[in-house]
Amino acid sequence: MKMTDLKVIGFDADDTLWINENYFREAESAFCEMLSDFADEKQVMETLFKIEIRNLELYGFGIKGFTLSMIECATEICGEKLTSKLTSRILCIGQEMLDKPVILLDKVEEILQHLKDKYRIILVTKGDLLDQHRKLEKSGLEKYFHHIEVMNNKSEADYSKLVKHLDIIPDEFLMIGNSLKSDVIPVLNVGAHAIYVPYEITWQHEVPSPEVLVKEYVQVESLHDILEYV
Repeated sequence: MKMTDLKVIGFDADDTLWINENYFREAESAFCEMLSDFADEKQVMETLFKIEIRNLELYGFGIKGFTLSMIECATEICGEKLTSKLTSRILCIGQEMLDKPVILLDKVEEILQHLKDKYRIILVTKGDLLDQHRKLEKSGLEKYFHHIEVMNNKSEADYSKLVKHLDIIPDEFLMIGNSLKSDVIPVLNVGAHAIYVPYEITWQHEVPSPEVLVKEYVQVESLHDILEYV
């Protein structure tokens, strides 16, 4: 099924172009180890996830919000036994995450090189603005993108505004990403196209409820497989 009317292709960033979720899992593991004297891993992870979701409206997505949520989680679990030393160690987890290398996924640059002269290529991501621009600069991929869009949340309204800003109709836009909830469902719901490229790890919050999967979507095994459709 070729998408013949496309003018713009949007790529998600984290876990579509480069590794991201692995770093969060490593950080969670280190955090649980730090709190092991106060609670088991299951309790820590359940508490942290609850706090992260509650804080999304305040902090949005990204490492900084995650770090603040870890501190809040430690405060809730440790109470008065939370020391300044432990708080500093938690802050170090976040700082180390911000300094992680940007590791491209397989054949990313080859794919962008192939598409750049045929379509307008844009980056459509969410999270902390400064951190996402930092990762893009470190990736060496900035030269391929005509436009960078960092959204607070990838909602239908966000995609509708993006399509309008690009001065195209929905049928001329394709979104490619690793999240059904953020990169596929809202895009299809505004009349545009989407290709789902699953990543080996998915954050619990990005897993949609089965009842919202009401439209068919294209799924490929690897990013390189998108070239069969564009």
